[in-house]
Amino acid sequence: MAEARYRGEVVKLDRGYPLVRLEDGELLRCEHATALVKGERRRAVIGDVVEVAVPPAHDKGVIEAIAPRTREFVRKDPTERAVPQVLAANFERVIVAQPVGEVNLRRLERELVLAFETGAEVTVVLTKADLADDAATRATVEAVQALAAPAADVLVVSEDDPASVEAVRALLAPGTTTVLIGRSGVGKSSLVNMLVGAEVLSVGAVREGDGKGRHTTVSREMIPVPGGGYVVDMPGVRGLGLWDADAGIEAAFADVEQLAEQCRFRDCRHLDEPGCAVRAAVDSGELSEARFASYQGLRQETAQVKERREEARRLRGEKASTSGKRRPPKSRKGKRG
Repeated sequence: MAEARYRGEVVKLDRGYPLVRLEDGELLRCEHATALVKGERRRAVIGDVVEVAVPPAHDKGVIEAIAPRTREFVRKDPTERAVPQVLAANFERVIVAQPVGEVNLRRLERELVLAFETGAEVTVVLTKADLADDAATRATVEAVQALAAPAADVLVVSEDDPASVEAVRALLAPGTTTVLIGRSGVGKSSLVNMLVGAEVLSVGAVREGDGKGRHTTVSREMIPVPGGGYVVDMPGVRGLGLWDADAGIEAAFADVEQLAEQCRFRDCRHLDEPGCAVRAAVDSGELSEARFASYQGLRQETAQVKERREEARRLRGEKASTSGKRRPPKSRKGKRG
């Protein structure tokens, strides 16, 4: 019996075995070919288009090749010193979810950097608005818009407001894939259930005292939204280490970058150099000290990762990287003024 060969898309990742949807719609559990894992050191992730072989008398398909990706969601592998970890591929939008009542602006800055770095459209969705009063919600929205807009839209979702859910659903156009990120417990699974109109993802038991559900998603899965595209609920990711994030920082901190262009020296570090427009903006209150500190910290983190990557190359006897600086991802909404 001849070996069968197929092309498909990875639609779920759990237990280390990708679930691939073949072109005819059939679902096939797969494993990676040894040559792929050990040779190119690549593994398929959610959203990857793959070539699959099914050997005779084999209970799983074998992923033999991964097609070039249109974009990737990448972080620094939290278990390795200087290794990238791809979490998803081939998507059109990233939704960053945070709960209205517990927005962490510093984490949001980092999430936006990672989201913008992909080059995809980015939207911030504030969840659990039904648990917050109107005044608190308005204040939170203003703070988040000051951080994210106009490069990213900011939407508020309430379980008791169908129109707010529909506004998010309208973003998920047919034939597209959206990646949903956010820390554990922000309401991502509940949001997916609202978008789909059914309990497709389990939500942890509601805690007494604050009425909030615990996060229970442990696998990545592409979930079809009726009348729309696919959404991927990413498991709560604690570690959001930056990898190659220069373009993402430029997009997420467009206000700081615009100020930096006015500095007297092109290589200004924004410390104590004369003619530094960024320090002047901080001193005058135009730019908050906290936001400037976040910008400097993320820039420093990215530089340190680059240094470790070059050190790792030298230890392996490889030549130093000669790749040029990547262009910032295009934003259809333009930079903040």
